[in-house]
Amino acid sequence: MNDAAVRLSYLADTVRLLYPGPGSPRAYTVLPHAAVPRRLAPRRWWHVGSPVMVPGEGSIAAYLGEVFGRPVETVLHVRPARRANRKPVLEVRAGGRLLAYVKVGDSARARVLVAAEAAALRRIAGLGLRTVVAPEVLHLGDWRGLTVLAVSPLPVRRRRRTPRPLLLAAVAEIAATGQEEGAAWHGDFAPWNVCPAPGGRLLVWDWERYATGVPYGFDALHHFFHRALRRLPPPDAARACVTRAARELAPLGVPAATARQSAARYLIALADRHAADGHEPLGPPHTWLNPAVDHEESLL
Repeated sequence: MNDAAVRLSYLADTVRLLYPGPGSPRAYTVLPHAAVPRRLAPRRWWHVGSPVMVPGEGSIAAYLGEVFGRPVETVLHVRPARRANRKPVLEVRAGGRLLAYVKVGDSARARVLVAAEAAALRRIAGLGLRTVVAPEVLHLGDWRGLTVLAVSPLPVRRRRRTPRPLLLAAVAEIAATGQEEGAAWHGDFAPWNVCPAPGGRLLVWDWERYATGVPYGFDALHHFFHRALRRLPPPDAARACVTRAARELAPLGVPAATARQSAARYLIALADRHAADGHEPLGPPHTWLNPAVDHEESLL
């Protein structure tokens, strides 16, 4: 079964999960798009293709209407197939205005990640960050045994590349949130999870992998590694992460030997994450991790 078929099958399962009520059906449309996952959106007059009939009462939309105190429309995003952290994500709108993004923990693993993100955002909110702008938790609750997290939308105007000084300032600020627990990291500080904002600030979302007690600079290494993966196969990107670590972390005041050690530990932590998720998006570790870190073993 190819990716499109898996994704459409998951969409059908998710619709049955989130819209189970017997109430008056509403017409939706499955919208394909080259740049984003497939979406299930309220039907408009210009949509082509057959409508999808979705129950209204007893649905996640009805629940979110109660949460926000007004009738809402939902747009369901279906993430790419076979992702370990895949979960339903909804846009919640009312009166043409985007109110929130909602993540739904529809599996044991997804519920853990959704709860972790809520905890991370609440922690971050109380620290008065000056560079990093994170979403605000608007609601965390349980609906039909599913964990539901609603967060505020961030004011993304258009995506553009993040200037390196801003990126490093954000990495340092996030690291400092670990406080007495040691350095912290966002955990998925990839190019698609950040965006420059007016006033010299950086919008940062998807905090479900936030953790403390890690080597300083993990976020910078993660950002570099995932940029490298866009043009290099995983083994080459992993080797580049180690060899370029000193250059990447030097502006943060990390000595060269420590930087290489941190890069090796970062790659091992990433492989451990994939193992815990039961998913190997980069392939088996012996194909990409071992060639990059085996010669660094004396540093670990």
